[in-house]
Amino acid sequence: MKKKAKNLIVLGALGLLPALALAHPGHGAEDALHAGAGFLDGFIHPFTGLDHLAAMLAVGVWSALAVRPVWLAPAAFVALLTAGAAAGFVGVAVPAVEPMIAASLLVLGLLVAWRRHLPLALAAGLTGVFAFFHGAAHGAELAGGSQWLALAGMVIATALLHAAGVVLGRMVMARHRWLAVAGGAGMALLGAAMLARLA
Repeated sequence: MKKKAKNLIVLGALGLLPALALAHPGHGAEDALHAGAGFLDGFIHPFTGLDHLAAMLAVGVWSALAVRPVWLAPAAFVALLTAGAAAGFVGVAVPAVEPMIAASLLVLGLLVAWRRHLPLALAAGLTGVFAFFHGAAHGAELAGGSQWLALAGMVIATALLHAAGVVLGRMVMARHRWLAVAGGAGMALLGAAMLARLA
């Protein structure tokens, strides 16, 4: 039974790999695609790129494993994601968005793998900074149309992904340390590969 569960996890992870192709291929095409974006577009958007999906789940997993209170890092992420998206909506040119998103995967992956405890202010600040850049990328892609409805959908989806990460962290990774190490290391490697590609 354990082997079957491991195989399902591996297959599920492999099934997410095609989403890498959707992770910020270039904002021009994405902007045209999302012109007139509404609530549903915003809700779906965090699921369309492995970079965002992994980072949002990782915040929840790390919170479950190492952050107290457990809601602190997810709340900081949602708040600064909203601020970053608003900046993107109004056309603020945020520098180094893609490198910071890649760095967030690297750092959050290492925090999950090590179950690293940080002081509360640092945990909230770190996730908040990364969230701002994720939000800026989303905001640039969803600008125009019903962008504030799109933002509402994105915030709800983000909160749900954080909650899913917390459940995953508490129910699975806290009981099977090797899963936290493997998942966090895989995410860190993804972030490192993205940084190398951007260099």
